[in-house]
Amino acid sequence: MSARGLIIGAPHSGAGKTTVTLAILSAFRQRGIVTRAAKAGPDYIDPAFHTAAVGSPSLNLDSWAMSPALLNAVATRAVQDAEILIVEGVMGLFDGANASPGRRGATADLAVHFGLPVVLVLDVSRQAQSAAALVRGFATHDPAVRIAGVILNRVASERHTAMVADAIATMNIPVFGAVPRTAELALPERHLGLVQAGEHPDLTALIGRLAATAERHLDLDAIAARASPLKTTTAMNAPALPPPGQRIALAQDQAFSFIYPHLLAAWRDSGAEIIPFSPLADEPPAEQADCCWLPGGYPELHAGTLAGAQRFITSLRHFAEDRPVHGECGGYMMLGQSIEDAQGQRHAMTGLLSHATSFAKRKLHLGYRSARLIADTALGKRDTTLRGHEFHYATLTFTGDDEPFAELADAEGRPLGRAGGRRGRVTGTFFHAIASA
Repeated sequence: MSARGLIIGAPHSGAGKTTVTLAILSAFRQRGIVTRAAKAGPDYIDPAFHTAAVGSPSLNLDSWAMSPALLNAVATRAVQDAEILIVEGVMGLFDGANASPGRRGATADLAVHFGLPVVLVLDVSRQAQSAAALVRGFATHDPAVRIAGVILNRVASERHTAMVADAIATMNIPVFGAVPRTAELALPERHLGLVQAGEHPDLTALIGRLAATAERHLDLDAIAARASPLKTTTAMNAPALPPPGQRIALAQDQAFSFIYPHLLAAWRDSGAEIIPFSPLADEPPAEQADCCWLPGGYPELHAGTLAGAQRFITSLRHFAEDRPVHGECGGYMMLGQSIEDAQGQRHAMTGLLSHATSFAKRKLHLGYRSARLIADTALGKRDTTLRGHEFHYATLTFTGDDEPFAELADAEGRPLGRAGGRRGRVTGTFFHAIASA
């Protein structure tokens, strides 16, 4: 593998990894460097911004859910025809599940697995020389993780920058630049993270501002020079998930957009055809399809429109009479009897499963999950174990009387009970699948 790469990490969430990553990606692309992006861990939203910045899909790399062979396969695909790969980390650099070494889902796992150096983003808005102690700790915590340098974020002034940079300089760790505190670079947020890239009012202008910020405030030549070759072997046939059909009708719009690119790539590699359609536009799933997949997204924000999409609802009910339909998270909500929106208004959904959900009664459900299938489904045979995650605020106001879809466990293997629903050829769950175990 000839491409070089580096990882953008941070001591904690909210330090500005996404903003800095987008700035570097955009600036490299403007310089004519063939750049690719990836995201550590389970995330649908950040990769969509990466894609807008570099012009090609950003893939997810997850050391808990993906085997080492699958990590290699996804990385191999990510760097095809690329000069440099930028991986945006997740949470703090060493944060992850209490699992076996190298399989924690931590950004540091990827740094070790691929032999990539880390550029540490520091939010110094509330500190000065103390930042050096933080850098020292991260640089020495794990000898297998190399800190290539530091980017200071949200600096208040040139004097503030000099105070922090001079303190860090005593450790011979380079400071690649300092990004000022400004609202112009802020990314709007929503309950599952950032507002989706496709909904940003002027994404092109934002990417331009980020590129200009990187050129003005970062030493891009030094950052590129610290990238290292990826240490991995080509493994293009590692298992992800088998395709649920050979012609898959895939819901794809602002209400249903959360599906991992590596899954779609694996399905296409297996000879499957993906046929997109839009429930929001009241489009039916393709009649020639032999499976329908409703991914996650934000149906609670569009519940009224979806309830009125009677052509879609009627056609999906007809489709489910003789072909499998599966819904993940938002898709699972769509398959139920109703969705209660944030204002407490109830909207009728497809009724293909018997549960009901509410976004007015919110509770965060977040974490890695393993799922053992209770019966043969479009996702695999009975007793197949999948790895993935849950991330939703919606709650079940009525659990329904369908057969359960899977037995869940958390990242440490603790049982969480049976979840999801299964009725006839219809299945659904809040669980997002990433790979076969």
